[in-house]
Amino acid sequence: MRRIVLDTETTGLEPAAGHRIIELACLELDGRRATGRHFHRYLNPEREIDAAASQVHGLTLEQLADKPRFADVAEEFLAFIEGAELLIHNAPFDVAFLDAELQKLGRAGIAQVCAVTDTLEMARDLHPGKKNSLDALCERYAVDHSKRTLHGALLDAQLLADVWLAMTRGQETLDIMMEAADAPAMALSQAPREGPLVVLRASEAEIAEHAALCERIERESKGRCLWLHLAAA
Repeated sequence: MRRIVLDTETTGLEPAAGHRIIELACLELDGRRATGRHFHRYLNPEREIDAAASQVHGLTLEQLADKPRFADVAEEFLAFIEGAELLIHNAPFDVAFLDAELQKLGRAGIAQVCAVTDTLEMARDLHPGKKNSLDALCERYAVDHSKRTLHGALLDAQLLADVWLAMTRGQETLDIMMEAADAPAMALSQAPREGPLVVLRASEAEIAEHAALCERIERESKGRCLWLHLAAA
């Protein structure tokens, strides 16, 4: 499945007040692997940047004066994300800004182009009552965020990709386990085999232990245990 990890930086907090996107970053995942493809642009907002916002991301209007406008990159951006699932931390914020920019161009909103998953909501479901900011999640999942002295859309997208992989590990890794098994399985199939193939079947105790583990994963993941759903299919 194709996914795009997306982040923005903006001139302020409210698109309804005329604030604009000044940095847009998208990082492509194929399944659970980064492809190396990304879309990253700094943008001229054609308006002042709030001082509080500049303190967060360090960008100034002077730095962005020679950059393209959103309208100049919109088609390329939409082509890059089309048909993918967007992974966004605090998605309502970024989607509101993207929709406002697209509305200015007479285009449909992001929800008409892509499915959107809010990783902040995912984190709140997994860790209720705890801090679930990107920094907090990096610390929780041992993702190195030491270079994040300022917010930056591309760096934050890279960090979020690692956080999302860590948050969903164990829930969506059946495909990875199968892929990882492909190489040794193919290598073994080319080697001469001596004697009959020995099949070791799970004992009743091991089956019961596996079932209990699946039930715990199902509860903690709010109904996203793949093993249970595959067994029921």
